[in-house]
Amino acid sequence: MRSFIKLTGCLAAAGALASCQSVTEVANYQVVPLPQQIVTAEQGSPFVLKSGVKIVYPQGNEDMLRNAQFLAEYLKTATGKDFAIEEGTEGKNAITLAIGQVSDNPEAYQLKVTADGVSITGSTAAGVFYGIQTLRKSLPIALGADVALPEATINDAPRFGYRGAHFDVSRHFFTVDEVKSYIDMMALHNMNRFHWHITDDQGWRIEIKKYPKLTEVGSMRDETVIGHNTGKYDGKPYGGFYTQEQAKEIVKYAADRYITVIPEIDMPGHMQAALTAYPELGCTGGPYKVWTMWGVSDNVLCAGKDSVLTFIDDVLTEIMDIFPSTYIHVGGDECPKTQWEKCPDCQKRIKALGIKGDKKHSKEEYLQSFVINHAEKFLNAHGRDMIGWDEILEGGLSPNATVMSWRGIKGGIEAAKQKHDVIMTPTDYLYFDYYQVKDTKNEPEAIGGYVPLEKVYGFDPLPEELTPEEHKYIIGVQANLWTEYIPTLSQAQYMVLPRWAALSELQWTTAAKDYDGFLSRLSRLRHWYDAEGYNYCKFVFQTPEQGEAPAADGEPQGEAK
Repeated sequence: MRSFIKLTGCLAAAGALASCQSVTEVANYQVVPLPQQIVTAEQGSPFVLKSGVKIVYPQGNEDMLRNAQFLAEYLKTATGKDFAIEEGTEGKNAITLAIGQVSDNPEAYQLKVTADGVSITGSTAAGVFYGIQTLRKSLPIALGADVALPEATINDAPRFGYRGAHFDVSRHFFTVDEVKSYIDMMALHNMNRFHWHITDDQGWRIEIKKYPKLTEVGSMRDETVIGHNTGKYDGKPYGGFYTQEQAKEIVKYAADRYITVIPEIDMPGHMQAALTAYPELGCTGGPYKVWTMWGVSDNVLCAGKDSVLTFIDDVLTEIMDIFPSTYIHVGGDECPKTQWEKCPDCQKRIKALGIKGDKKHSKEEYLQSFVINHAEKFLNAHGRDMIGWDEILEGGLSPNATVMSWRGIKGGIEAAKQKHDVIMTPTDYLYFDYYQVKDTKNEPEAIGGYVPLEKVYGFDPLPEELTPEEHKYIIGVQANLWTEYIPTLSQAQYMVLPRWAALSELQWTTAAKDYDGFLSRLSRLRHWYDAEGYNYCKFVFQTPEQGEAPAADGEPQGEAK
């Protein structure tokens, strides 16, 4: 791969080009994530992006029109100039968008720059969109300036088909516009799966019309614990939820950016908010209240009651109506079995099913497998597939389930050996609610842990313990953001940026690791963070002399409100 740029003629002067007075900036194709192949011309003239350049898209193609509109918006952010959009198949002095790239990968594209213009050809409209992102990020933020695009051909396609980012809106609620902003950030990083965690002990955030009290009661907690379960509370009621129409609006917004929203309804644990609304679904009958502290509640769905299975089916029915995603996430993590052990209904179910405990799993763990299998069969019957956290391996993995390996990579290895699809999202590398610098006293409060940028970049999602044949079951990589200590979008941005940049490299490129080269590319990407108004951790951009100390005024390395 030739990933360097040689400039000739008026470009040889680099920077501000004296012989081409109107051209003041030069594009750089060394972007994040790094494309698979960049071939630059030994000789050749640049294409100059200036006023009068048109964006051309195929006639009558609504997806490509939307792509053209996105490109025009990005170009205006970079240059401050408006660019006309026209229907057509080609054009001189134009950026031409087309479908026709021959590839088995539906997200592949070719970006070609000559002196006459730019073409972005994708195997699908999604591929064109990612070509647009590469062009976008290659541009400097140079308001009022013309930009020289060196002659080059970029052939590119993602390493993984599943490139995820997770967002917990249960512990803290985020508005529709804030969720959309999060999705825009994902698009900048070439991500295509938005894992939306919308229910938990501390709040049920999605309208279910058959069970209106889930949001009428379950979306509001009386108050919130201060800090790390200190026993002190703020005394302020807290809540919020999305109507089904609002959720569908977010689904469309994401789909327009080639991002699929995967909802998570966590079961059978993490259900205290639901039990507060419908206490008869629990083992004890309550009373319960929406949890005001963090952690894992012992109050879970009663696996012995048929009404609970009906509840699961009813909720999933409405979730499938809102979310067209093939995948539906059912959680399956952190479900204490203490109440099941003494619940007559659960023990009756265990006896009826003939469940026996063994050295590997207790009978209650096998009972959880029964609940998860029930949910999966229901989803499969409606043409959907189930994702769950790696606890769903306990008691026997559901036949068609995809596993998210979060407790390290061991669960992912086990699932892949069983020929189940796996998404790698281990805490030690990809939990971005962990601290990203060692100087934690000058950082916004976090849950703990330490996941610096370099560690994220160095993660290998394909374990050596697996054979090349088993590697094919690792279908993607995802980072998670749990929001117990993240009450604002500004702080959420701060926690994921710039770590998302390293994540996107894991998800997209197959190039050999080069952390210094990555930092060089990241230093240019940060200008797009600034242009879009994103809050981000600036520690990695400090000079070596500054070390790990905070800024001179003692403020955190970003605006963490």
